[in-house]
Amino acid sequence: MKVPPAIRFLILFVSVYLVLNILYGLWVEAWNPQADPATGWVGAQTAWCLNQIGYEVSLQPLADRPLIAFMSAGAVVINLFEGCNGINVMIVFVSFLFAYGGRLQRLIPFTLAGLLMIHALNLARVGLLFWLAETESAWFYYFHKYLFTGFLFAFVFLGWWIWIKWGHE
Repeated sequence: MKVPPAIRFLILFVSVYLVLNILYGLWVEAWNPQADPATGWVGAQTAWCLNQIGYEVSLQPLADRPLIAFMSAGAVVINLFEGCNGINVMIVFVSFLFAYGGRLQRLIPFTLAGLLMIHALNLARVGLLFWLAETESAWFYYFHKYLFTGFLFAFVFLGWWIWIKWGHE
């Protein structure tokens, strides 16, 4: 029996997404009640970037909760949770590319470039959220919940579109 391409795509996408999400969930749980190292890495890189542009930021991982506090002048400005490290967005990106398919010689570098771009955009997102929390706290929720999340997923859709149009050949 021949499987229609759309059904094949859906089966592959959902399968890869579930496997990667389960593995990521197990990874996060292995570090519970503390934040996982990927979240710490995103926090450290964002704090470094903020410090480079003149903010005095330090990080305070919480021992009993999976959060990393961004501190400035002795006060918590924002908390970084594992959902803020960008890995879930990366999983969706990779799942689509794998399900859509293409030559590995092009798929692997395109995937790696996309993951690096998602990571860089996420660092910018966390940094901008820190800035918003410090300067424009009334806008923090809107930007965090809608604008920055939408922007990150718009980038993912753009990456998919580029892959469909030019990459997978």
